[in-house]
Amino acid sequence: MASRQEIKRYKANLSDELHSAALYETLADAEKDDTRKQVYGDLARSERDHAQVWADKLRANGLEPKGAGHAVKTRLMKALVRLFGASFVLPTLAAAEYADRNKYEGQPDAGRMSADEQHHAAIVRTLAHGGGDTDLSQGARIAAAEQWHKGVGAGNDLRAAVLGANDGLVSNFCLIMGVAGAGTGNKAILLTGLAGLIAGACSMALGEWLSVTNARELARTQIAKEAQEIKETPEAEEHELTLIYRAKGLDANEAKRVASQMMRDPDKALDTLTREELGLDPAELGGNPWSAAGVSFCLFSLGAIFPVMPFLWTRDYNAIVQCVVLSMLALASIGVFTSLFNGRSAGFSALRQIVIGLIAAAFTFGVGRLFGVSVS
Repeated sequence: MASRQEIKRYKANLSDELHSAALYETLADAEKDDTRKQVYGDLARSERDHAQVWADKLRANGLEPKGAGHAVKTRLMKALVRLFGASFVLPTLAAAEYADRNKYEGQPDAGRMSADEQHHAAIVRTLAHGGGDTDLSQGARIAAAEQWHKGVGAGNDLRAAVLGANDGLVSNFCLIMGVAGAGTGNKAILLTGLAGLIAGACSMALGEWLSVTNARELARTQIAKEAQEIKETPEAEEHELTLIYRAKGLDANEAKRVASQMMRDPDKALDTLTREELGLDPAELGGNPWSAAGVSFCLFSLGAIFPVMPFLWTRDYNAIVQCVVLSMLALASIGVFTSLFNGRSAGFSALRQIVIGLIAAAFTFGVGRLFGVSVS
C-alpha cells in the first residue's frame, strides 16, 4: 500500500492531467486550423494517458479516482476559449506548461512522463510564439525559441485584464471603507467612491498611454540605430551575431556560418539583433497607446464600481455591509481568475484574495475611524 503522502501525490497528478486534457480537447474543438487542431488532439490524448497511469495507481490502493475535468479552473478556461478563442488563453497555457515542465522530476514512478511534459511545453511555446519558420537555420531557430517567454509575458491579455480590475476593486474598496470609518454620511461616501473610480481610472489610462508611447518611441529609436549600424558597419554586426550564437551553444564555425547567412538578409539580421541584443520584440511595437489607455480605464472602472454600488440603493450600516459582501464576492472572482496563471487552486486563490482585501480595507477603516474621531 502506498503512503498517505504518495496517495496525495497521485491525486494531485491525476487532477493536473485531467485539467490539461480537458483544456486541450476544448482548444482542439475551437481551433479552425487543421494542423493545430491535430496537435491539440494529440496533446489531449497524451494527457489522458498520463491521467490513466495515476488513476490505476489509486485503484491499486483501493481508491476510486475522481475526475477533475469539471473543476472551477477547468470550466473557466474552457469558457474563455469558447468566448475569445484559443489565442487568448494560449500565453497563459504556455507559461503554465513551462512552469510544470519538470514537475515529474524526482518521481521515479512517473516513467517517461517527465520527458513528455518537457516535450509538451516545447510544443505549446512554439504555438504561443506563432509557430516556427522551417526555412531558418539551426541557430535562427534557437534564437526564436529562446524568445517565446518574452512574448508570453508581454502579451498576456488575461493577466493584464485581471490585475487591472483588481487594482480598481481594492483601491476603491479601501478608499470607501476609510471614509466610512470616519463616520461620513452616505452621500459623501458615494461621491468619494465615484470620484475615486474616475480619478483612478484616469490615472491608470494616462499611465498606460505614457508607458506605451514612451516604450514605442524608445524601441523605435534603438531599432533605427541598430539598422544604421548594420548598414554602416556590417562586419561588426556579423561579429555580434556570431557571439550570440556562440553563447547559445554553437561551435565557432557553425556560429560564424549562421551569422554570415543571416547578414545576407538585413531584415532578418535586424530582427535577430533587435531580439537578442536589445531584448525587444519587433512584433509588439505596434500597440496603440489610445486603445491601451481605453482598456485600462474600463478595467479599472469595472473593478472599482463594485464597492460603490450598494450606496446607490441603500445607506448607512446596510450599505457598508453590502459593500463588504459585494467586494468579497468580486475579490473571490478575481482570485479564481488569478488561479489560471499562478499555479494554485481556485479555492486557495479566491480565499487569499479575500483575506488580503479585507485586511487592507480593515486597515483603512481603522485609520478613518481614528482620524474621524480625532477631528470631531
